[in-house]
Amino acid sequence: ESEPKAELDRFCEAMIGIRREIREIESGKASRDQNVLKGAPHTAEVLTADVWDRPYSRQHAAYPAKWVREHKFWPAVGRLNNVYGDKNLLCSCPPLEAYC
Repeated sequence: ESEPKAELDRFCEAMIGIRREIREIESGKASRDQNVLKGAPHTAEVLTADVWDRPYSRQHAAYPAKWVREHKFWPAVGRLNNVYGDKNLLCSCPPLEAYC
């Protein structure tokens, strides 16, 4: 299976952007504890809240790359329990028997 070149270009741009954000943390320009990578994904609810207490801008959180402005995907939830939540998913669906 092959992806279109435009999709591969967006993927590469995203990886380069993530590396740039890591470099900002390494150099001390961005906080190790509160940075755009640790805060991702940024939901619409978080980005439009009255209070923004993060050291990076809402703009950077919402649109980390130029192409995202036109093709933004709004995640429904942020991270849950960081890595633990990423690796240990909990299903909130009805039991399978409910679908019979």
